[in-house]
Amino acid sequence: QVQLQESGGGSVQAGGSLKLSCAASGDTRCMAWFRQAPGKERERVAAIDSDGGTTYADSVKGRFTISQDNAKKTVYLQMNSLKPEDTAMYYCAAETRGGTWASGQGTQVTVSS
Repeated sequence: QVQLQESGGGSVQAGGSLKLSCAASGDTRCMAWFRQAPGKERERVAAIDSDGGTTYADSVKGRFTISQDNAKKTVYLQMNSLKPEDTAMYYCAAETRGGTWASGQGTQVTVSS
């Protein structure tokens, strides 16, 4: 059973940076970060596969970087040049070996103008 624990959220002014971390237990394949703002649908922000290949939403390309430390079973999301529209609850998610997805409890990111 995969369990995920996010950390690193907080409040920052526009233009600032935050780094989110997600520690995973259990066997995972692809890992990803999603976000959901009030009244909006959940959006996949970035993903990284077991070979290190990455994908990003157009809205964060060039500003966010996803990375992983396989030894620590931790995935990171470095967020730079944050904008107020990046304000959301950010969730870590992992694809299990069985092909299902597990999600963490989320960490709030608030960007003020």
